[in-house]
Amino acid sequence: MKNKNFFLSILSGLLLGISWPTYGFSILIFISFVPLLYLEKSIRNDSFGLLLLHSYITFFLWNSISTWWLGYASLYGMAFAIIVNSFLMATIFLLYSFVAKKVSTKLSIIYFISSWIVFEKFHLNWDFSWPWLNLGNVFSESIQWIQWYEYTGSFGGTLWILIVNFLFLNFLTNYLKFKKLNSISFSVAVITIATPIIVSLYLYNLDNNQTGEIEVSILQPNIDPYKEKYNQTNFLVLEDFKNWISNEIGGNKLFIAPETYFSESPGIIIDDFYDSGFINSLSSFLMQNNSQLLSGIQFYKIYQSEKTKTITSNKIRDNLWIDVYNSSFFVSGYAKPQIYHKSKLVVGVENMPYKSFLEPIIGNTLIDLGGTVMSRATQKNRDVFITKNKTKIAPLICYESVYGEYVTKYVRNGAQILAIITNDGWWDDSQGYKQHLSYAKLRAVETRRNIVRSANTGSSAFINQKGEIIKKLNYNERGYLNHKVGLNDNITFYVKYGDYIFRFSLFFSSIILLFSISKKNKSNF
Repeated sequence: MKNKNFFLSILSGLLLGISWPTYGFSILIFISFVPLLYLEKSIRNDSFGLLLLHSYITFFLWNSISTWWLGYASLYGMAFAIIVNSFLMATIFLLYSFVAKKVSTKLSIIYFISSWIVFEKFHLNWDFSWPWLNLGNVFSESIQWIQWYEYTGSFGGTLWILIVNFLFLNFLTNYLKFKKLNSISFSVAVITIATPIIVSLYLYNLDNNQTGEIEVSILQPNIDPYKEKYNQTNFLVLEDFKNWISNEIGGNKLFIAPETYFSESPGIIIDDFYDSGFINSLSSFLMQNNSQLLSGIQFYKIYQSEKTKTITSNKIRDNLWIDVYNSSFFVSGYAKPQIYHKSKLVVGVENMPYKSFLEPIIGNTLIDLGGTVMSRATQKNRDVFITKNKTKIAPLICYESVYGEYVTKYVRNGAQILAIITNDGWWDDSQGYKQHLSYAKLRAVETRRNIVRSANTGSSAFINQKGEIIKKLNYNERGYLNHKVGLNDNITFYVKYGDYIFRFSLFFSSIILLFSISKKNKSNF
């Protein structure tokens, strides 16, 4: 019996892991929870410790198979992410088992599905945010299946997956109980898979209206982030940029350069940027070439009084604090540059979680990946850049592109295309950068916006409104891509209403949990 239980927990973990993009088989996600759910039902009245062990094994395997590549950047960061995320997932599963003892089967199923969605939403917003394994992400390589994400966002995928898993669990338990295949229950499960795919294929074949287009050139400089990137001055990078444009690429374009392309540490004093020799030289060059530039850069701001410093400021010494920004800027000729600061920060690298509480206890323990090792400052609004032709561009920086509802805020602010600038070189030639690129396709479908993606070491790409990669540069090569990118002003249902599936889920999970707490265990499980 013990061996059977371990087999079921390991099987679920393996199925979840090998369903994950970009190498996985996404169809397997529809049965991945079935072994664990069946195991939970068989040991529900045993100790919570036993269920915690088996559910933890499942989620540990899933996290390890899908995100082992974090170890290229930091073994400690990888271990922390895998161990903690597995425990959080196991805790959600334990709560489901607790509720299942108290309420009907139907209510317990509703609770598990809604509580898992609430957990995923929580993981999008707290200081230890790590939504990489949110279930709806699994279809990023099966984009023709989920064109309806423009109505539901990725939580629609999570809902779909969990419903189908419970339908297959019902089929399995009926078979084991009666020793007979139930064609009706199996058919219901298959139809529940097929119907959304049919709807998606219909949406996929519709024409997407566009209101115009803009000529874009994506740059992939391929600068080693560990050895070269943070040892160059901004003027040295600027000279390379000028030579690249003049001798190879040509002008008359909107250029998109990657995150921290201008990476001189600690950066440029933000208040001096607008009149700096750097921006004057860049603006003059762009004017001569009838071009515009959206690029990553690092800024900082100094405070010499505790009264003027911000909550994100890093203390250097007495009476000296500094805010550091991972930013993007847009410059068009001699117009005043537009600036945006990255506001979804990488935990442990750019952001110390619960800084005001933890920093006095453990100090600054951020992971050193080069550059300035300090917590970054953010901004409140999702600003868009406006070109000289009035095209509005969303400047997403790296990790921000993983957050669905977050990205819709740029579109509600008028963004007609999405620009993702990133530096994925930390993870070497692994699933890390491939998954990050793949997830961007979900944002294209949710918002029906074309995406221009510039990655320092790759892969840079153009992605259309249907989530298809039109052009792509390979990893670890220097190069550029030119393309006329379509613009869109339409607002999708998901952009307008956001994560409404979460809001329903929060209501149902809260009511059922409170109801179960007030009840005794079911006497006839």
